[in-house]
Amino acid sequence: MRIAVISDVHGNLVALEAVLADIKTRGVDLMVNAGDVCTSPTWPRETFELLETLRLPTVRGNHDRWIAELPVEEKSPALRYTHEQLSEAQRKALGALPLTLRPAEGVLMFHGTPSDDYTYMLEELQDGRLALRRPAQLDELLEGLKAELALCGHSHHAHMALAANGTLIVNPGSVGCPLFADNPSAVRNNARAPHARYATVTRGGDGRWSADFHAIAYDWDRAAARALENGRPEWARAYVTGMV
Repeated sequence: MRIAVISDVHGNLVALEAVLADIKTRGVDLMVNAGDVCTSPTWPRETFELLETLRLPTVRGNHDRWIAELPVEEKSPALRYTHEQLSEAQRKALGALPLTLRPAEGVLMFHGTPSDDYTYMLEELQDGRLALRRPAQLDELLEGLKAELALCGHSHHAHMALAANGTLIVNPGSVGCPLFADNPSAVRNNARAPHARYATVTRGGDGRWSADFHAIAYDWDRAAARALENGRPEWARAYVTGMV
């Protein structure tokens, strides 16, 4: 079985379209989405509508929850723009996404950790930067949930690690947001490259899972131009460089 894993699209329609086109060449059996669907100053509504047509198994990210639950005055600029672009029904749909899913036998999916969409699964802050957690820590965050494969997102870092209990944990990286530019301090933690990222995970004949990480070139100048049209030059820079 081969699964395409996307996460953290963050309203970047052109990055998503490039990733979907690449996935079509990979011969996958299933595609899943690990959350944070829309928040950005680019194409939140169009991204929501495209993903809605695909009906992918999707978990709720922290931004999906914030879009649905935070008062408008507490939202960041990108969250406010996204709020304005989405209908009330679309905002409610994001908030109603499940925290966890089991999209295939032996597979568990969540955005941050199984119980918290805001905590990083694979990484922890050390001296202001993200470092991979130890296998025993990963076991603790899995909270006794059994899975051969766990899929997560949130950090925008493409990583994989093996928990002490044998669960392989994979973060595909971010499809559309190399750096969340409303939070400039994140530049210490995110990949400094503009490519659209996703992963494919494959169960071999021996029953073990392997992962391939993909970094796809796309028209990031178009994403930057859209951010500039909406008065967000820091987002434009992030799209073309991975930095603010």
